[in-house]
Amino acid sequence: MFFSLSSWQLALVIFAIVGGSAALGFAIGVYLREHSDSYREPFGVLQGALLGLVALLLAFGLSLALGRYEDRRAATVAEANAIGTSFLRAQLVAEPERTKSLALLRHYIDLAIRVAYEIPGSSSMARTTAAEGVLQRRLWRLGGRSIATAPIASAPRLYVDSLNETFDDQLARLSSLNNRVPNAVLTVEVIAAALALGLLALHISILGRGLAPVLLAAALVSVLLLVTFDLDRPTRGLIKVPAAPLLAERTSMSFPPAASGP
Repeated sequence: MFFSLSSWQLALVIFAIVGGSAALGFAIGVYLREHSDSYREPFGVLQGALLGLVALLLAFGLSLALGRYEDRRAATVAEANAIGTSFLRAQLVAEPERTKSLALLRHYIDLAIRVAYEIPGSSSMARTTAAEGVLQRRLWRLGGRSIATAPIASAPRLYVDSLNETFDDQLARLSSLNNRVPNAVLTVEVIAAALALGLLALHISILGRGLAPVLLAAALVSVLLLVTFDLDRPTRGLIKVPAAPLLAERTSMSFPPAASGP
Protein backbone atom coordinates (compact mmCIF):
# COMPACT_ATOMS: atom_id res chain seq x y z
CA MET A 1 0.00 0.00 0.00
CA PHE A 2 2.60 2.58 1.11
CA PHE A 3 5.20 1.38 -1.41
CA SER A 4 2.97 2.24 -4.38
CA LEU A 5 2.83 5.93 -3.37
CA SER A 6 5.30 8.49 -4.63
CA SER A 7 7.57 10.23 -2.14
CA TRP A 8 5.45 13.40 -2.08
CA GLN A 9 2.24 11.44 -1.70
CA LEU A 10 3.75 9.42 1.13
CA ALA A 11 4.92 12.56 2.95
CA LEU A 12 1.48 14.16 2.62
CA VAL A 13 -0.27 11.02 3.88
CA ILE A 14 1.97 10.70 6.94
CA PHE A 15 1.78 14.40 7.83
CA ALA A 16 -1.99 14.37 7.30
CA ILE A 17 -2.51 11.34 9.56
CA VAL A 18 -0.14 12.40 12.35
CA GLY A 19 -0.91 16.11 12.16
CA GLY A 20 -4.64 15.51 11.82
CA SER A 21 -4.66 13.29 14.89
CA ALA A 22 -2.74 15.91 16.88
CA ALA A 23 -5.11 18.67 15.78
CA LEU A 24 -8.14 16.56 16.69
CA GLY A 25 -6.69 15.77 20.10
CA PHE A 26 -5.96 19.43 20.75
CA ALA A 27 -9.49 20.43 19.76
CA ILE A 28 -11.01 17.79 22.08
CA GLY A 29 -8.73 19.00 24.88
CA VAL A 30 -9.98 22.54 24.48
CA TYR A 31 -13.54 21.27 24.80
CA LEU A 32 -12.71 19.23 27.90
CA ARG A 33 -10.57 21.87 29.58
CA GLU A 34 -13.34 22.80 31.99
CA HIS A 35 -13.09 19.23 33.34
CA SER A 36 -9.29 19.37 33.64
CA ASP A 37 -9.28 18.33 37.28
CA SER A 38 -10.81 14.97 36.48
CA TYR A 39 -9.15 14.32 33.10
CA ARG A 40 -5.65 15.67 33.61
CA GLU A 41 -4.08 12.73 35.44
CA PRO A 42 -5.49 9.73 33.49
CA PHE A 43 -4.73 11.27 30.09
CA GLY A 44 -1.23 12.19 31.24
CA VAL A 45 -0.45 8.62 32.31
CA LEU A 46 -1.97 7.14 29.15
CA GLN A 47 -0.15 9.40 26.72
CA GLY A 48 3.16 8.87 28.54
CA ALA A 49 2.83 5.10 28.28
CA LEU A 50 1.78 5.28 24.62
CA LEU A 51 4.68 7.57 23.72
CA GLY A 52 7.09 5.04 25.19
CA LEU A 53 5.50 2.27 23.15
CA VAL A 54 5.66 4.37 19.98
CA ALA A 55 9.37 5.04 20.58
CA LEU A 56 9.99 1.28 20.70
CA LEU A 57 7.93 0.71 17.53
CA LEU A 58 9.79 3.45 15.67
CA ALA A 59 13.16 2.02 16.71
CA PHE A 60 12.05 -1.47 15.66
CA GLY A 61 10.81 -0.31 12.25
CA LEU A 62 13.93 1.78 11.66
CA SER A 63 16.20 -1.17 12.46
CA LEU A 64 14.27 -3.39 10.02
CA ALA A 65 14.50 -0.81 7.23
CA LEU A 66 18.17 -0.06 7.89
CA GLY A 67 19.10 -3.76 7.83
CA ARG A 68 17.38 -4.22 4.47
CA TYR A 69 19.08 -1.12 3.09
CA GLU A 70 22.52 -2.47 4.05
CA ASP A 71 21.66 -5.84 2.49
CA ARG A 72 20.78 -4.11 -0.80
CA ARG A 73 24.06 -2.20 -0.83
CA ALA A 74 26.02 -5.38 -0.15
CA ALA A 75 24.11 -7.23 -2.90
CA THR A 76 24.92 -4.47 -5.40
CA VAL A 77 28.63 -4.64 -4.57
CA ALA A 78 28.60 -8.45 -4.82
CA GLU A 79 26.94 -8.41 -8.24
CA ALA A 80 29.35 -5.76 -9.54
CA ASN A 81 32.33 -7.83 -8.38
CA ALA A 82 30.90 -11.01 -9.91
CA ILE A 83 30.31 -9.33 -13.29
CA GLY A 84 33.81 -7.89 -13.19
CA THR A 85 35.31 -11.32 -12.46
CA SER A 86 33.35 -12.87 -15.32
CA PHE A 87 34.56 -10.14 -17.67
CA LEU A 88 38.20 -10.74 -16.72
CA ARG A 89 37.93 -14.50 -17.08
CA ALA A 90 36.05 -14.20 -20.38
CA GLN A 91 39.20 -12.58 -21.82
CA LEU A 92 41.05 -15.89 -21.35
CA VAL A 93 38.73 -18.16 -23.38
CA ALA A 94 39.23 -18.88 -27.06
CA GLU A 95 37.63 -17.10 -29.97
CA PRO A 96 34.93 -16.61 -31.13
CA GLU A 97 33.34 -17.12 -27.69
CA ARG A 98 35.73 -14.57 -26.17
CA THR A 99 34.63 -11.57 -28.23
CA LYS A 100 30.95 -12.49 -28.09
CA SER A 101 31.02 -13.00 -24.32
CA LEU A 102 32.78 -9.69 -23.66
CA ALA A 103 30.18 -7.81 -25.71
CA LEU A 104 27.31 -9.56 -23.94
CA LEU A 105 28.79 -8.84 -20.51
CA ARG A 106 29.01 -5.14 -21.32
CA HIS A 107 25.34 -5.19 -22.29
CA TYR A 108 24.53 -7.24 -19.19
CA ILE A 109 26.06 -4.71 -16.79
CA ASP A 110 24.18 -1.91 -18.57
CA LEU A 111 20.96 -3.73 -17.67
CA ALA A 112 22.17 -4.25 -14.10
CA ILE A 113 22.76 -0.49 -13.83
CA ARG A 114 19.29 0.18 -15.19
CA VAL A 115 17.80 -1.95 -12.41
CA ALA A 116 19.26 0.49 -9.86
CA TYR A 117 16.96 3.24 -11.16
CA GLU A 118 13.74 1.26 -11.61
CA ILE A 119 10.99 0.66 -9.09
CA PRO A 120 10.96 -2.94 -7.80
CA GLY A 121 7.91 -4.79 -9.04
CA SER A 122 7.23 -2.33 -11.87
CA SER A 123 6.67 -3.33 -15.48
CA SER A 124 9.90 -1.62 -16.55
CA MET A 125 11.92 -3.69 -14.07
CA ALA A 126 10.16 -6.84 -15.27
CA ARG A 127 11.25 -6.06 -18.82
CA THR A 128 14.81 -5.35 -17.72
CA THR A 129 15.11 -8.58 -15.72
CA ALA A 130 13.60 -10.51 -18.62
CA ALA A 131 16.29 -9.05 -20.90
CA GLU A 132 18.91 -10.07 -18.33
CA GLY A 133 17.54 -13.60 -18.42
CA VAL A 134 17.95 -13.72 -22.20
CA LEU A 135 21.57 -12.57 -21.89
CA GLN A 136 22.22 -15.12 -19.16
CA ARG A 137 21.13 -17.96 -21.45
CA ARG A 138 23.28 -16.65 -24.30
CA LEU A 139 26.30 -16.27 -22.03
CA TRP A 140 25.80 -19.75 -20.61
CA ARG A 141 25.57 -21.20 -24.12
CA LEU A 142 28.83 -19.53 -25.06
CA GLY A 143 30.44 -20.80 -21.86
CA GLY A 144 29.37 -24.33 -22.73
CA ARG A 145 30.90 -24.00 -26.16
CA SER A 146 34.17 -22.74 -24.73
CA ILE A 147 34.38 -25.82 -22.47
CA ALA A 148 33.50 -28.13 -25.37
CA THR A 149 36.25 -26.56 -27.45
CA ALA A 150 38.90 -26.98 -24.72
CA PRO A 151 37.59 -29.64 -22.30
CA ILE A 152 40.81 -29.94 -20.30
CA ALA A 153 41.66 -26.22 -20.11
CA SER A 154 41.12 -24.45 -16.80
CA ALA A 155 40.21 -20.99 -18.16
CA PRO A 156 36.79 -21.97 -19.58
CA ARG A 157 35.86 -23.81 -16.38
CA LEU A 158 36.82 -20.84 -14.22
CA TYR A 159 34.85 -18.56 -16.53
CA VAL A 160 31.72 -20.73 -16.31
CA ASP A 161 32.09 -20.85 -12.54
CA SER A 162 32.18 -17.03 -12.36
CA LEU A 163 29.18 -16.84 -14.69
CA ASN A 164 27.23 -19.06 -12.31
CA GLU A 165 28.18 -16.76 -9.41
CA THR A 166 27.13 -13.73 -11.45
CA PHE A 167 23.68 -15.19 -12.06
CA ASP A 168 23.30 -16.13 -8.38
CA ASP A 169 24.28 -12.63 -7.25
CA GLN A 170 21.79 -11.09 -9.66
CA LEU A 171 19.01 -13.16 -8.10
CA ALA A 172 20.18 -12.21 -4.61
CA ARG A 173 20.16 -8.53 -5.54
CA LEU A 174 16.65 -8.69 -7.01
CA SER A 175 15.43 -10.53 -3.91
CA SER A 176 16.93 -7.85 -1.64
CA LEU A 177 15.22 -5.10 -3.64
CA ASN A 178 11.86 -6.79 -3.15
CA ASN A 179 12.47 -7.64 0.50
CA ARG A 180 10.64 -4.77 2.20
CA VAL A 181 9.45 -4.11 5.72
CA PRO A 182 6.00 -5.75 6.07
CA ASN A 183 3.09 -3.38 5.52
CA ALA A 184 1.57 -4.54 8.81
CA VAL A 185 4.58 -3.20 10.74
CA LEU A 186 4.50 0.14 8.94
CA THR A 187 0.74 0.47 9.41
CA VAL A 188 1.00 -0.22 13.14
CA GLU A 189 3.75 2.40 13.42
CA VAL A 190 1.68 5.08 11.69
CA ILE A 191 -1.49 4.31 13.68
CA ALA A 192 0.36 4.16 17.01
CA ALA A 193 2.17 7.42 16.27
CA ALA A 194 -1.10 9.12 15.38
CA LEU A 195 -2.78 7.91 18.58
CA ALA A 196 0.19 8.95 20.73
CA LEU A 197 0.35 12.42 19.21
CA GLY A 198 -3.41 12.79 19.55
CA LEU A 199 -3.28 11.95 23.25
CA LEU A 200 -0.27 14.22 23.75
CA ALA A 201 -2.12 17.11 22.11
CA LEU A 202 -5.19 16.32 24.21
CA HIS A 203 -3.20 16.36 27.43
CA ILE A 204 -1.36 19.60 26.56
CA SER A 205 -4.64 21.24 25.58
CA ILE A 206 -6.30 20.25 28.84
CA LEU A 207 -3.38 21.78 30.73
CA GLY A 208 -3.92 25.02 28.81
CA ARG A 209 -0.54 24.99 27.08
CA GLY A 210 0.15 26.25 23.56
CA LEU A 211 0.08 24.33 20.28
CA ALA A 212 3.79 24.77 19.45
CA PRO A 213 5.06 21.70 21.43
CA VAL A 214 2.46 19.51 19.74
CA LEU A 215 3.43 20.70 16.27
CA LEU A 216 7.11 20.14 17.04
CA ALA A 217 6.46 16.61 18.30
CA ALA A 218 4.25 15.82 15.29
CA ALA A 219 6.93 17.05 12.88
CA LEU A 220 9.65 15.02 14.62
CA VAL A 221 7.62 11.79 14.63
CA SER A 222 6.61 12.32 11.00
CA VAL A 223 10.24 12.80 9.94
CA LEU A 224 11.25 9.59 11.75
CA LEU A 225 8.47 7.71 9.96
CA LEU A 226 9.54 9.17 6.61
CA VAL A 227 13.14 8.07 7.19
CA THR A 228 11.93 4.52 7.88
CA PHE A 229 9.83 4.53 4.72
CA ASP A 230 12.59 6.13 2.66
CA LEU A 231 15.14 3.48 3.65
CA ASP A 232 12.69 0.85 2.41
CA ARG A 233 12.31 2.48 -1.04
CA PRO A 234 15.67 1.68 -2.71
CA THR A 235 15.16 3.60 -5.96
CA ARG A 236 13.02 6.52 -4.78
CA GLY A 237 13.19 9.27 -2.20
CA LEU A 238 16.32 10.80 -0.71
CA ILE A 239 18.03 7.61 0.54
CA LYS A 240 18.74 5.43 -2.49
CA VAL A 241 20.91 2.38 -2.94
CA PRO A 242 23.93 3.74 -4.87
CA ALA A 243 24.84 2.21 -8.22
CA ALA A 244 28.44 3.41 -7.89
CA PRO A 245 30.01 -0.11 -7.81
CA LEU A 246 28.25 -1.08 -11.04
CA LEU A 247 29.10 2.24 -12.70
CA ALA A 248 32.77 1.90 -11.76
CA GLU A 249 32.84 -1.65 -13.12
CA ARG A 250 31.19 -0.52 -16.35
CA THR A 251 33.84 2.17 -16.78
CA SER A 252 36.63 -0.39 -16.41
CA MET A 253 34.94 -2.60 -19.01
CA SER A 254 35.07 0.22 -21.54
CA PHE A 255 38.85 -0.06 -21.77
CA PRO A 256 40.47 -2.57 -24.14
CA PRO A 257 40.74 -6.07 -22.63
CA ALA A 258 43.85 -6.50 -20.53
CA ALA A 259 44.46 -10.08 -21.65
CA SER A 260 44.28 -11.83 -24.99
CA GLY A 261 42.63 -15.20 -25.48
CA PRO A 262 44.42 -18.35 -26.57
